[in-house]
Amino acid sequence: MQGLILAAGASRRLYPLTKSTPKCLLDIGGLPILSHQLNALKKYDINDVIIVIGYYKEMIIDYINKNHTEMKFTFITNEHYLDTNTSYSAYLCKDFLSSSDTLLMNGDVLYPPSLLKQIIDSDYETALAVDIKECGDEEVKVIVDNNKHIVSIGKELDVESTLGEFIGVAKLSIPFCKSFSLSLSKLIENGGKSDYFESAIAPLLNTHNVHFEDISHLPCIEIDFNEDLQKANQLVKNKLYNV
Repeated sequence: MQGLILAAGASRRLYPLTKSTPKCLLDIGGLPILSHQLNALKKYDINDVIIVIGYYKEMIIDYINKNHTEMKFTFITNEHYLDTNTSYSAYLCKDFLSSSDTLLMNGDVLYPPSLLKQIIDSDYETALAVDIKECGDEEVKVIVDNNKHIVSIGKELDVESTLGEFIGVAKLSIPFCKSFSLSLSKLIENGGKSDYFESAIAPLLNTHNVHFEDISHLPCIEIDFNEDLQKANQLVKNKLYNV
């Protein structure tokens, strides 16, 4: 199993904090977000990691080379990080996706290692981490059926019909990854460079079994705004992070 972290964006919604620092290197409880993720991956023996970089890419590479030398990294550069989104970053990795089961995550998600364990140990080959809660317009939301199948995903879904938020961490099987790569290619060819990668998952829900894992009992958050950063600094005090 390999890790794939999407960390190319400029994160302008967090200016001025990200004006001279990529979001994945923002400090949360004494460690950058990226180190929290890499330490969790290493804990479960996932030492091959692909990272898509762009904004301040040299800073990210330098940090990793100084602090995570025990892991093997493949760096993919999104040169168009200012005018593309996670769909394009994921698309750039399409040739790597079919080689292994993949733990895909956005580079701005803070979570304890136990979240990865739950996803890895899931009975489902392809599983998305979902925080069951009331959502607003900003979150990527999911609609599910009675068998824990995800039947719809996206920001635009009616909040009254959704189960909760997909927090941006997923385990993807090799068969799913192969279809995901094709779907990403089709999305980009049709002008979807500014879409989220979930837009390439949505068309596959009718042909692949995509399930969810309820992680609402865990202290985790996707960091988009300053208030998210403040909350993250409180969540990281939870004892689940001290393992």
